[in-house]
Amino acid sequence: MLLDFEQPIAALEEKLRQMQQLAHDSQVDVSEAVAALEAKIKTLKKETYANLTRWQRVQLSRHPDRPYTLDYIDGMATKFIELHGDRTVADDKAMVGGFADLGGRTVMFIGQQKGRNTKQRQMRRFGMPNPEGYRKALRLMKLAEKFNKPIITLIDTPGAFPGLEAEERGQGEAIARNLKEMFLLKVPVICIIIGEGASGGALGIAIGDRVMMLENTWYSVISPESCSSILWRSWDYKEQAAEALKLTATDMLQAKLVDGIVKEPLGGAHTDPGKMITTLKKTLLRTLDELDALSAEERISQRIDKFSAMGVVVE
Repeated sequence: MLLDFEQPIAALEEKLRQMQQLAHDSQVDVSEAVAALEAKIKTLKKETYANLTRWQRVQLSRHPDRPYTLDYIDGMATKFIELHGDRTVADDKAMVGGFADLGGRTVMFIGQQKGRNTKQRQMRRFGMPNPEGYRKALRLMKLAEKFNKPIITLIDTPGAFPGLEAEERGQGEAIARNLKEMFLLKVPVICIIIGEGASGGALGIAIGDRVMMLENTWYSVISPESCSSILWRSWDYKEQAAEALKLTATDMLQAKLVDGIVKEPLGGAHTDPGKMITTLKKTLLRTLDELDALSAEERISQRIDKFSAMGVVVE
């Protein structure tokens, strides 16, 4: 899948393939031309991805080939044991979690999971959890706390599921309870936005000692399309809405709403999933070591102070 702004790069890459094929078929030496074209492609890529608009980063965050939560867990960890159910209503397939071995230590992974095909997307509800998904997440967090194991959440959701049945079962209450309980968890909590981070659906598992975003992700109270439909009564202004929302990783870091940005491979995480998974694993292990140096009381105090300071303006 090619995005609009990637078309010029794709055209040059196709020209490069044709040149290489010509050299192979005719035995003509075009090594200098190939090297020049490769350098041009590399330069164009760097310029393109360094100057993406906010809407273009939203598009990259939704690329269907990006690694999802289970891809990261399978790639970073071993001995993953998925745990199911909220012990009240059902097992929400949009929210996954369980214990795993990460670099020789046991951690609790929790995250939203999207689907790769139509059947999976229906089963996972496009990564939009019901209340039982958030209650399952909280149950797993409490289980991790009981056994003194760190918690890592992977966030990738267009929002909590907006259906009538979700509201009937207490969607707002489930998310609010998660916010309250996550502030007081005694174990280290690391939250990573790996794709979309929309509204309370993301925030319901995003209260942590460290909250980080991958380079081409977004985090906002509302999606650009929904913002556009509210303000302009049309989705046609989604690009303007994205600019106004200031929802990219760079924007969030400048506003001190996240603690760091995890670099992606040139072109996005989907261009080299293996490299992205390795980079994230190193980041998680380094961050866990930093948090291990703090006592539970220090972590909780810093967690509360960090979120309490958000949105406060001092003149």
